[in-house]
Amino acid sequence: MPQNTWVQTSIYIIMGVSGSGKTTVGQLLAQHLSLKFLDADDFHPSENVKKMHTGIPLTDQDRSGWLRALNIKIAAQIKANKGCVIACSALKSAYRDLLSANTQGQITWVYLKGDFDTISKRIQSRKGHFMPLSLLMSQFDLLEEPTDAITINIEQDPDGIIREITNKTMMPTSEFGLVGLGVMGKSLSRNLAQKGVRLSLFNRHETGTEEKVAETFISEFEELSQAQGFDDLRAFVCSIAAPRKVFLMIQAGKPTDDFLQKIIPFLSGGDVIIDGGNSHYTDTKRRMDTLAAHQIGFIGTGVSGGEAGALNGPSIMPSGNPNDYALVKPFLEAIAAKDVSGKPCCAYMGPDGSGHFIKMVHNGIEYAEMQLIAEVYACLRYINGHTPDQIANILEEWSQTELSSYLLSITVDILRKKEGDNSLIDYILDKAGNKGTGNWATVAAAELGMPATMIGAALFARYTSSVRTQNLYSRSIKGVDYITLNSIKNAYSAARLLNHYQGFELIRAASSEFKWGVKLPEIARIWTNGCIIRSALMEELATILQKDVHLLSEKSIQDRLHHTYQDLVNVGMDMAKAGISIPCHLAALDFLNAHTHYLPTAHIIQAQRDYFGAHTYQRNDDDSGTFHHTIW
Repeated sequence: MPQNTWVQTSIYIIMGVSGSGKTTVGQLLAQHLSLKFLDADDFHPSENVKKMHTGIPLTDQDRSGWLRALNIKIAAQIKANKGCVIACSALKSAYRDLLSANTQGQITWVYLKGDFDTISKRIQSRKGHFMPLSLLMSQFDLLEEPTDAITINIEQDPDGIIREITNKTMMPTSEFGLVGLGVMGKSLSRNLAQKGVRLSLFNRHETGTEEKVAETFISEFEELSQAQGFDDLRAFVCSIAAPRKVFLMIQAGKPTDDFLQKIIPFLSGGDVIIDGGNSHYTDTKRRMDTLAAHQIGFIGTGVSGGEAGALNGPSIMPSGNPNDYALVKPFLEAIAAKDVSGKPCCAYMGPDGSGHFIKMVHNGIEYAEMQLIAEVYACLRYINGHTPDQIANILEEWSQTELSSYLLSITVDILRKKEGDNSLIDYILDKAGNKGTGNWATVAAAELGMPATMIGAALFARYTSSVRTQNLYSRSIKGVDYITLNSIKNAYSAARLLNHYQGFELIRAASSEFKWGVKLPEIARIWTNGCIIRSALMEELATILQKDVHLLSEKSIQDRLHHTYQDLVNVGMDMAKAGISIPCHLAALDFLNAHTHYLPTAHIIQAQRDYFGAHTYQRNDDDSGTFHHTIW
């Protein structure tokens, strides 16, 4: 668990119009905190002082040099690790931006607020005060009230003001920020808070639909009592201790790019953004480069586990610059699930967008595993005639064996869910959705030349369910009376092995192509708990992959496939004969056949390519590797 790193800000700027009491309050606060006091007016050049004494308002150009001189002084104080209290009008947001430049969030703004009548009476009661009322009114006209300051009502006595400031500023700044309070963002926030992390939470403000989302959410859970909620982005960023660590849980794609453009101006060099959405891995690399130009780190992070996993411990797949990852590692490891040995299911995946690529493949494996279970259900229900309750009992028995998995266990719950006296599953429309990661994994496999056929089959099965409008023709299921439970179980076991093999080989190919240096055993290890595809098989694969072998080269895997092969054939044939679609089992069978029996067919294709396009071919009786062409 990360240790608390809360810090008290060392630079205090007391701001407000002339006559609000900046100097008095600043001097008292400096004395109370044993800090140096500075009056910003002392940094005005003589030309500005003459203007003010003659009642001529200063222009932005007049103030520019003055504000930069103050900023240099503030930066020097921070570099020397010395705090101070500064009394400064800083009426416009742009002035405060100049004063805050490159201060790494070390400024606390205190705004002394009062109305014109109250302050004008104060000025008139002070003998020798140089501020004429006309100039005071121009300051009120100029004033842009800050949203990220501690606002103090000046009608209190000075001691009361000091007490209020110290009470509010003694509260430590947040260690960690999180943006986006959807289902996953809320669960991760609670998880972080339960681990003792002091949080700042931000959610966008949409009038009428999303207002004070963070504040409302915080009020609902006791563990968030020390969290701060914001819908003002500048205030959110300023509430986080530098170097800031900000976790994004927002929609991937353009919304993420748009948000980054909004937050970058408020960040400082050394801050780190963590993107926990399902972003495309190429987008992640592009964003890393963009933020690096601002000296801001960017960690692309796959997060798997759904709502429950995010709350109780997900599997986390971060990638990026190792130094940036080191800053956020304690927080990510603290909230991650734990493997059987107690290690966090979170590990550095590699550079660039490797973390998001690995999460993409995770989701592809997930697509295929879900489709395989759906096909098992079809076999048990439409061929063998079992009811949903009976199928649940069968799958529950399988869950006590080497087939145990999270997806199998939730399917048992799904099949047992009732609506009235009937199974809820019978009321759910036969149309499967997707959010794009299966598509990306299929495209990536094609681009890398890898036969991830089961991911593709699962993806296209979902597409088919969405475009199917009517039966081409009607016929009854016949020709198959019953398939033994052992055959169905063995066919499913074989197909699962091949699905995982294809997924890990896709990651291996990407790591080689992009020179990521990912560690397959570590990926399997962090997938043993917290994530959607956790299973007994994954625990076994985590051990096998430590041998640095391709899974199909491992004798124990070969023996299992040899034992289950005929059942995969029989189930595939019987289901096809019955007219029931099982694309993933058939894709597994076809893939295994291609690796089991060397019966050439691709040489026909290569000859065809040479015939019509002179693409050449290699000969199996020529070891030199020479490419040949024939005039057919």
